[in-house]
Amino acid sequence: MSKIVGYLRLIRPANIVTSIADVIAGMAISGFFVAGGTVNAFVWPIILLCISTAALYGGGIAFNDIFDAELDARERPERPIPKGLIKLPDAITFASLLLILGIAAAFLVHVISGLLALLIAAAALVYNKWGKHHKVIGPVNMGLCRGLNLLLGVSIIPGALQDWWYVAIVPVIYISAITLISRGEVYGSKRSPIYLAFGLYLIVLVSILYFSFVRGMVLQALLFLIPFAWMIFSPLSTALKQPTGPNIGKAVKAGVISLIIMDAAWAAASGEIVAAIALVLLFPISLWMARLFAVT
Repeated sequence: MSKIVGYLRLIRPANIVTSIADVIAGMAISGFFVAGGTVNAFVWPIILLCISTAALYGGGIAFNDIFDAELDARERPERPIPKGLIKLPDAITFASLLLILGIAAAFLVHVISGLLALLIAAAALVYNKWGKHHKVIGPVNMGLCRGLNLLLGVSIIPGALQDWWYVAIVPVIYISAITLISRGEVYGSKRSPIYLAFGLYLIVLVSILYFSFVRGMVLQALLFLIPFAWMIFSPLSTALKQPTGPNIGKAVKAGVISLIIMDAAWAAASGEIVAAIALVLLFPISLWMARLFAVT
């Protein structure tokens, strides 16, 4: 049982729920839910892409702990590998199998989906090994993983990518902001990265609002954008007043969990209010998992 718990802690279950929300939001943007169709043409692609993103995220975040095993032994000894719950070779095998599963599931949907999954896996490995050690490249690299993940959902209708590829820029900006401030989780931070995160968050909100304006769904989008704004800015304001490790950790956690509400806003902005409500229902599940397993 302790080993099972160790593997679950390794993949951050609450975060995996947010990755599934990204893909569903991408499907809403593509117009897939309007298209409908038979079980094979409608249900299976949804299931396969949800499996793909869950496996890719789980494998990617597990490799984060694998590459950080020595550092975590000093700074975060409670994590599964330094604590001894999972042996390093077993963690590598587990993470590798998850990435392979994620790529294979995506290829079963479409070649383009499979290629996007390959890019996500590659971006995650590059970030874990090299990217996170660079002040500028790191946040953008991490954001790229989420941007590609949103496009993984859009790829359920491959032709929709040429119309909506640019929406991936928004998650890049958002996750860049979270990654930027997350560096102060252990020892605290200066205020300048938090101010920058404020600015990046505002860009994200304005971008989704503009997208909803283009689609003629401003009021629907605001139903989700307003609570989203409150959820991310409230803890960030606290961290700005007192940029201590715990306060920054709460701001990072809020930013990650709030991805589900942001994805609901994307769905609502696309005119998919039912999908938006369904995404919101994932929020308490993610919160519950966040109480059981670490988010960062």
